Amino acid sequence: MNLFADIRSLVVAELTAMTAEGALPAGLDFANVAVEPPRDDAHGDMATNAAMVLAKPAGQPPRAIADALAARLGRDPRISEATVAGPGFLNLRLSNLVWQGVVKAALTDGANFGRSTLGNGAKVNVEFVSANPTGPMHVGHVRGAVVGDALARLLAFAGWKVTREYYINDGGAQVDVLARSAYERYREACGLEPQIREGLYPGDYLIPVGEALKAKYGTSLLDQPESVWLTDLRDFASAMMMQEIRNDLAQLGVQMDVFSSEKALYGTGKIEAAIQALRDQGLIYEGTLEPPKGKTLEDWEPRVQTLFRSTAHGDDVDRPVMKSDGSWTYFAPDIAYHYDKVQRGFDALIDIFGADHGGYVKRMKAAVSALSAGRVPLDIKLVQLVRLYKNGEPLKMSKRAGTFVTLRDVVEQAGADVTRFMMLTRKNDVTLDFDFAKVLEQSKDNPVFYVQYANARINSVLRKARDAGLDVTDATLAKADLTQLAHPAEIDLAQAIAEWPREVEIAARGNEPHRIAFYLYELASEFHGLWNRGHDDHSLRFWQEGNLATSSAKIALIRATGVVISAGLAILGVTPAEEMR
Repeated sequence: MNLFADIRSLVVAELTAMTAEGALPAGLDFANVAVEPPRDDAHGDMATNAAMVLAKPAGQPPRAIADALAARLGRDPRISEATVAGPGFLNLRLSNLVWQGVVKAALTDGANFGRSTLGNGAKVNVEFVSANPTGPMHVGHVRGAVVGDALARLLAFAGWKVTREYYINDGGAQVDVLARSAYERYREACGLEPQIREGLYPGDYLIPVGEALKAKYGTSLLDQPESVWLTDLRDFASAMMMQEIRNDLAQLGVQMDVFSSEKALYGTGKIEAAIQALRDQGLIYEGTLEPPKGKTLEDWEPRVQTLFRSTAHGDDVDRPVMKSDGSWTYFAPDIAYHYDKVQRGFDALIDIFGADHGGYVKRMKAAVSALSAGRVPLDIKLVQLVRLYKNGEPLKMSKRAGTFVTLRDVVEQAGADVTRFMMLTRKNDVTLDFDFAKVLEQSKDNPVFYVQYANARINSVLRKARDAGLDVTDATLAKADLTQLAHPAEIDLAQAIAEWPREVEIAARGNEPHRIAFYLYELASEFHGLWNRGHDDHSLRFWQEGNLATSSAKIALIRATGVVISAGLAILGVTPAEEMR
């Protein structure tokens, strides 16, 4: 049930009838007719722009269209009032029966309330995290993992067929550095002093890798040249790091569907095939680039390179795919990887990148546009930094990691549920401050506590009613006399519940899972407000002693609230709290 979509269907039906009667000319396009909440709640429950967008093509004053449409809408039992404002805006007030019906729908649909068919089964690939397999994940990866996983859950709820994918960056020089670092820990395991020189990874997390290498090879690799052990240690160490990354993701509640390897692209012809696909379109050429911004001709040595004409697909400059020495640039395997995703038949691609990858956005979009003939859209979400604090003081780095705070550090101190929710309390492209003291405090200022407290309060009422012998199953509550829900505060809460299906579709269209966290906080605010009003006005209390019929209706309202909270938290990957400790 999407009440806004239902009322829009009513508006379009009346416009169609006006067309059939000759009040409007034939052939009008109703695609831009919208029904949304008004800017000011005092104006009504919903507003439509129908008269404003149809006035010019209809050749009629918007006010005339609005007046005629208002008269027709006012005859529908769902509309209690239809008023025209300004030059032709049409504001609608809905009858209480509509809002009471929302409560029943939430109880009837249960976990499926708000679920959408917006995606229509289209296949979308969401690639996220994709950290180098050179060490444990840090706090920045936490945010990217949460945003990516919540987005995948949101899109699945809204009707897409989602694949979660991790791209293992195991084809670059950093994996050789990992192997050399692991070799020093192997020497340490063999009783020698490790030589962690500058440029190697210093973290203690490689000590177990060194010990595992000692168990496998004994002392046979000691004093051997790098050419003997580099390849084996690179594969061994990166495999152990990837297992640790998988474990960390599981601790955060993230499960990937696919792990793709950059290394698997080399020597298989896949990079060559992707570049040839671009070459066949005349998009690959030999040339030289202009000096980068800030460099003069004197500072710049132009070199002939193999370039991708990415400017033909919206980029600012053309991009090199092969260096003058014949080796691939970092961009080339990324092109091949995305070409592989296009060939796997996805209808849309989403990449979650760190903010330091901002320069990659246009070139990757250009490559996907070219390789899919514009058929497959690529949306790239940049995730900004997380600043960690404890009691207002910057949090020190992890000794284990050597240079940063790990995902494991964050989850062990704050818990997976708190971590996930808090990572979504800001839009992905805004820096997020994460203070361990504040995210664990029990106050209205802590959104995760505020939402979980609402769910716990709802469950406490359900337990009390159950103990008193009231059947509080959803099926029974849906049959309650909901006409008893008539107080403005109760209607306000029902209206907030009605917003849920619309919020799901807005968030899914924009690939913005943070909207779900924002919505849950607003819903919790409405619930807590109603709870608190019950302290002074006993008629608003959810449990009415000696009046089971009224109690059933009021409990139906808050149970419907709990249905939505649980569904929203599931999208965020957060377990609803049954009680607060």
